[in-house]
This record gives sequence, C-alpha cells and structure tokens, in this order.
Amino acid sequence: MLNQLSTIDLIVMGLMLLIMPTAGILVALRRKNAEQYFLAGRSIRWWTVAGSVFGSNISSFHLIGMLGVGYSIGFVQAHYEIVFPAVLLLGYVFLASYRKLGLFTLSQYIEIRYNSTARLSYTILLVLIILVQLVGAFYVGSITLQWLFGGTSFAISYPAGLLLIALITCSYTLWGGMESIVITDTIQTLMMLAAGLSVAFFTFAQPEIGGFGGMLALDAARPLTEQKMHLYLPPDHPKLPWTGIFTGLMLQHCFNFSTNQFLVQRTLAAASDEDARKGIIASGFLKLSVPFFSIATGVAAYYLFEARFGGGDFNSDNAFLKLVETVVPHGIGLTGLILAGLTAATFSSVDSMMNAATTLLTVDVYQKYLNKTASDRQIVAFGRLTVLMLVIAAAGVAWLTFTPDRSNNFFLRVSAQLSYFTPGIMAAFFFGVLWPRAGARGAVAAMILAPVFGLSAEFAWEALSGVPLNFLHRIALTFIFSSTTILLLSEKEPFADGQNGQLRIGLSAAVFARPLIIFALLQLPALSAVFFLGWSPEQSAPIGAAGAFAVFVPYLVKRDRPVLNDDLFYGGLLAACSIWIYYYFA
Repeated sequence: MLNQLSTIDLIVMGLMLLIMPTAGILVALRRKNAEQYFLAGRSIRWWTVAGSVFGSNISSFHLIGMLGVGYSIGFVQAHYEIVFPAVLLLGYVFLASYRKLGLFTLSQYIEIRYNSTARLSYTILLVLIILVQLVGAFYVGSITLQWLFGGTSFAISYPAGLLLIALITCSYTLWGGMESIVITDTIQTLMMLAAGLSVAFFTFAQPEIGGFGGMLALDAARPLTEQKMHLYLPPDHPKLPWTGIFTGLMLQHCFNFSTNQFLVQRTLAAASDEDARKGIIASGFLKLSVPFFSIATGVAAYYLFEARFGGGDFNSDNAFLKLVETVVPHGIGLTGLILAGLTAATFSSVDSMMNAATTLLTVDVYQKYLNKTASDRQIVAFGRLTVLMLVIAAAGVAWLTFTPDRSNNFFLRVSAQLSYFTPGIMAAFFFGVLWPRAGARGAVAAMILAPVFGLSAEFAWEALSGVPLNFLHRIALTFIFSSTTILLLSEKEPFADGQNGQLRIGLSAAVFARPLIIFALLQLPALSAVFFLGWSPEQSAPIGAAGAFAVFVPYLVKRDRPVLNDDLFYGGLLAACSIWIYYYFA
C-alpha cells in the first residue's frame, strides 16, 4: 500500500475531490422539469456527451484492473476498449431513429416499433441489469477505496466506503438529475485521465523502460510465447480467443453503446444530432487511449519490476499502487492528484447507473402504469424518491453480501453473467431498425429466450466436447439464435406498417451502413491473411489503416462543409486508428 501521504498530497486531493460535488450541487439548485431532470433539457454539447459517456463507462476498479491485466497477461485486453464499430453503429444507424422520436428511454422506442409487451420486457431486463451492476459498483467501489487509502490518513472501513459513495453521489444526483451528472462525469473524466496519464508518463520515463518504443523493444526481445504486446490469442484460448473478439465481444460492445439506456441516454440529452454524433465519436477516442496509458503501462510495469526487483510472484492487482510508490515523485502533490482521480472514478459509474434506472422506472412504470396523468412536479418527485431508494437498496445489498474475497461474491458473479440477456436485446433493436417487417412476437421471444438458449448451449457444448464454451462464443451463438427467432416468428405475424414510416433509417445511416458492414466482414479474412503470411507490423499496419479510412473517402469528397467540421471525418479517423492498432499489434 501507499506510504503516508504528505501534506501537499492531502491538500491537492481534498481540493480536487471538492470540485466534483460542488459543481453538481450548484447545478442542482436550479428548478427542473421532467425533461431537464432526466435529459438535462436536451441541451448538452458534444464535449459533455463525450466526457459523460467515458466517465460512465470507466471506473477506478476498471483502470486499476486494466493495468493489472496488462501486467499479468498483456495487451490483448485492449480489445475491450476498441469500440469503434459500436460507436459508429449508434452514431450513424440507431441514433437517427432514436432522436427524431424525442425519446426519454429506449423502451419507448421498443413500444413504438413493436408493442407495449416488448417495452415492458426491455424495461424489466434493463432495470435488472443496471441494479445488479449498481450493487457491484458499490461493492467494488468501497473495497477499492479501502485498498487505495489503506495505511494513509484517510484509511476507511468497508461500510464507511459504502456510506461515502452514497452520500457524495446523492448530494448532486438526487436534486440535479442528468444535468448534474453529465457535468460531474466530465470533471471525473478529466481527473481520471490526469491520474492515468501521470502514472503512464513516469513509468515509461524510467531508464529501465526507455519510453514506449523501449518497452516494445524489450517485449520483442523475448521469445514469441513470452511477448505481451500482441492482440490475438488462439481460438481455443479459455478467456479471450480471437474468434470471440470479432463476434461475441463486438456484439457486447454494440449492446453497451447502441441499445443500453445506461450509455445511450447521454446522446438523447445532446443539443443536436451533430452534438450526439461528435460526442459519441470523441468518447471512442477516449476509450482508445486506455490501452496505451493503462494496459501498456501494465506491460511496462512487468519489465520494470523484473529489472528492479527481480520479478517474482508479485500480485498484479497491486501493480498500480506499486507503480505510484515506485515511479511517481513524492512530496509535490502528484500522489494526491492520482488518488483524487481514482476516487472520482469510483463515483462516475454509480451516478450514471442510478440516473438510468431511475429514468426507466419513472417513465416506463410510474408514468405509464401507476399515474398516467402525473404532472412534471410529480414525475420529478418520484424520480428523486427512486434515486434515494436505489441508493439505499444497492448499498444495503452490497453491505449484506460483503466478503473479503471479491471473487466469491454472488452479485459480482451474477453481474459477470448478465451477457446472457444482451444478445436478445441487441437482436430486437438491430432488426427493429434495419428490417421493417420485424414483428413484436419475434422481438419479445428473442429477449426472453436468449438466456435459456445461452445456458442450454453451454451445457450441450461442454457435454459434447468436454471443455466449457467460451462466453464470447456463447454470445455470438445466442445472437444467431435470437436473430433466427425474430426472422421466423415475424414471417408468421400479420404485417402492419402503421409506424414504420416514422422509423425509417435516416440519411446518415443510408450513407454509412453499407460500407461499414462490408468493411467489417472483410476484417476477418484480412487479419487471417496477416497471421498466415507472417507479416511484420510495419507491413500490415499501413494496409489496415488505409483500408479503414478508404471507406469514408467517397463520402468526404461529396460533403458541402469543411472536412474538419464534419463528424463523418472523425468517425473515419476513429476507424482508421482502431484498425491500425488491430494490424500493428497483431
């Protein structure tokens, strides 16, 4: 653990942590109607969308854990941060339908597109997913705070950590709603980036490492089986096979960024379609930075500790704090800055989960079933009451299920298995947007039957092969099953075109969808060719980047606005950078 913090560290940490709730509380003082409370009056700009999406998606446990995985396994974990297909699918396919309907929740889209049964099915599944994640966020957040501040002047107990998270998040979320959350999320994002980049800078600056290029040289000098800076593992790898990366993991990204109320709500609150698209693309770039300042820093830490301490059985979970103790200069406030960033990250996911669950319960349960004539004041009051009840319930369950061994916690295990539900939801949205004849019967069946099929597929696979079915492969198989269910049942359902005219894909999707799908399909054979031909990164990376950017060139030259002001240009740049990483680190 960290040594005793200096006075300047305590001052820096205290001031930085005070900024976050203060900004949220100041915004919360303004009187709010329902649209302002749940969607910030649909007025947030692209940079706030980006900061809020990133802040909602990343936590302190995430940053620390990513560095630890880089230390123990390697750069392959970067796939969890390369999300450009999902980001572009939202920005140029799904968003066109969502925003023109003026939605509060994605379940409203499901009702317009299908029926009220489909809407209720989505609401129940999403609230379940968010609630379990919220309990996990409290649980892991409090343990992380214990771990971060153990041995310092701020050492706290597990129950005190739960209370601290509850009080700070409630201080601005309860009264300020979405507007307070997006502002605090943006502040938290800046603090997280400052913490992560600081540790990365001082790690790579160590003479044993010699910068990012020096770390790559150290890695390349190892036998191939010991190298850590590669993105692909064999198809039979139990954790992250490359075949699962381009199937199940891609689908999971698409669920998180395109059909999950938790993240999509930020784009619904944007001031314009362009702000929504630019914001989600900017969040994709922020996610793309994580592999380099967190995962690659973990790889560098492995070589640093090996050179300086002789390696050994060092616990990878402690790599982050060990780096702070080892490489960060003490006595100038930098340690306080880093701890403030990690502490802020602990709160960033909790407030967003509370807001998403509150919006679903208020709009889809209270307003639709309990009080159909509710006034704005009653809706906002119910939303605030729901926030309070969610916090009490989540913190209470996290306290009752505490065990010193995190891996044995029931709710965290359940959270890790929530991907049983996501393929069915993704299929319902995917066909709802792209196929006019998709029917409600097929969509409801796909959402409900997805976990049943997933469990059955795992049981059958292990019985026949003797090895467990990798969860990424299971997600892909379940999505195929869910898609087939929609196709078969929709064909037997009477076709009514009442609402479909309002739900057609917008121009941006028509321009973008075809090349995106074609290019995505080309990636598997292209990357396979790189593996079999044994090309070096210098040979393969330019081909990948050029191919990615070429998808967008025909549409850029036709635009009637400066390229640098065009969100499609930045979407192309995000794809090019991502594909370059795919090839260079193959």
